[in-house]
Amino acid sequence: MAHSLNTAPSPAGGPNQPKLDADDIWQARVDLAACFRMAARLGMEEGICNHFSAVVPGYDDLFIVNPYGYAFAELTASMLLICDFHGNVVSGAGQPEATAFYIHARIHKNIPRAKAAFHTHMPYATALSMTEGDPLIFAGQTALKFYGRTAVDRNYNGLALDAREGDRIAAAIGDADIVFMKHHGVMVCAPNIAEAWDDLYYLERACEVQTLALSTGRQVLAVAPEIAEAAYRQMREGDPESARLHLESVKRTLDRSEPEYKR
Repeated sequence: MAHSLNTAPSPAGGPNQPKLDADDIWQARVDLAACFRMAARLGMEEGICNHFSAVVPGYDDLFIVNPYGYAFAELTASMLLICDFHGNVVSGAGQPEATAFYIHARIHKNIPRAKAAFHTHMPYATALSMTEGDPLIFAGQTALKFYGRTAVDRNYNGLALDAREGDRIAAAIGDADIVFMKHHGVMVCAPNIAEAWDDLYYLERACEVQTLALSTGRQVLAVAPEIAEAAYRQMREGDPESARLHLESVKRTLDRSEPEYKR
């Protein structure tokens, strides 16, 4: 299912090469590696096909992404690649998976506010993307975190193996943070890695609860719009700090059981 990316070799190093050994860049690598590991632990990935990316701190034309051929559970901070928008790997060994490059490069280029972009085929959210109508019903409290923040890309067009499909997906995202990609999966866009992880985690939890509710055969009752709006605003007021603390808890958990993620 995954595809290798065929691009020209990266240019040789020179005086204009970016300085990529700064502490904040290493911390971004560690944070992203932690997200990969915890996503694997929670069953939110699919083989070697899914991908997370983050814009390199200080370099808006470079992004960190996982290398082709590795499961999330294998990844460490030093294994992650830094790529430019032309497909050149400027740091790291290997290449990104083809669809990872064509989707994430175009999202980061076309949507500057998307400093992090997490794409998965996580089971509950993906299952709802396959159903008739809008995938998410704003019926459970957790779902209200996403009230007014979602879009649906209804025009599934096969694998993203060229820049045109990446541009189409970026256009479908528009002003949304959460995008259900019909027949495919989900994309979460956020201003930083912590908020991308927080949204990804709670989105799957909301979709899991909704799937269980639908399985009863009873009607799922949406929250009244005015209450949903008010609850959404309450949640969003504390989201950046809550997301930061959530990611810190993930890293503490991994520090105890699989500390190699930060190598």
